[in-house]
Amino acid sequence: MATNIKDEPMEVEQVEARILELCLGSVKGVTDQQLQTLIPNISPTQRVTAVNKLLQNGKIDLMKSGSQLVYKVKDPDSTSKVKGGDNQEKLVYQIIEESGNKGIWIRDIRWKSNLLLTQVNKILKSLESKKLIKAVKSVAASKKKVYMLFNLEPDRSVTGGAWYSDQDFEAEFVDILNQQCFKFLEQRLELAADMNVDPAARMNKAYATSLDITKYISELGISKVELSVEDIETILNTLIYDGKVEHTIMATATGQKKLYRAMRQITQSTGLMRTPCGVCPVFKDCKEGGIVSPSTCVYMKDWLDINF
Repeated sequence: MATNIKDEPMEVEQVEARILELCLGSVKGVTDQQLQTLIPNISPTQRVTAVNKLLQNGKIDLMKSGSQLVYKVKDPDSTSKVKGGDNQEKLVYQIIEESGNKGIWIRDIRWKSNLLLTQVNKILKSLESKKLIKAVKSVAASKKKVYMLFNLEPDRSVTGGAWYSDQDFEAEFVDILNQQCFKFLEQRLELAADMNVDPAARMNKAYATSLDITKYISELGISKVELSVEDIETILNTLIYDGKVEHTIMATATGQKKLYRAMRQITQSTGLMRTPCGVCPVFKDCKEGGIVSPSTCVYMKDWLDINF
């Protein structure tokens, strides 16, 4: 009778090779329960010894997926910078690395690593001292810090982008950009009006792309940070909401292009339209005691301060 391979005793090296093979074959990793099922002819001691040896040799990683611990094949580049660190330090480093430039909160690090707060704090201080990670304040919460790799530039959702400095909204900077963008479009409109061409051509000449406006703002040198086209389009959108600018989209050979043009007020608006209520998109939901209320409307207060 032939001997079943599953019933043959396995050496420690064979157990290691089998565990490594299973980890390589699973993108999501292998749980301890799966190891017991897939390698039934080894004792718990053999399994633990083989797993610990693979962890010590840096061939696999211990991660947390939901409520379960899983073993994954180690990325050769993922923790090579954590020299001299123990397995817990390498685990925390990898968790932070996986969060990318959006970072990760300490509570989530604790949950994924299954470590105590004191252990996580100690590891984070060690990694920070080695300049492998950094703590970044998030605009989402003044007291909240997220951790990310030291060489990464934080995502806009963390820093707030160009409109924030040390978590404070730069209202004055935004106002200046608003004025300069409108000034550029006004000048474009005036130049187009002086052209000796038909009305349709004059209107087309008054349009400018968001890239044109971005270059203009960049050449002015009024921003300490480099503004992207998306940043300028955000400013242009505020001008559209204010009724100062209109925009259209033109199809091109490579896709679409956004065009913007300053608007001239042909007639004086009525008294109602000059009040915030006249252009308020949630006017019908406005009532005393509601989420939108006349007594708490900041736009109404500003309008009253200016006119009375």
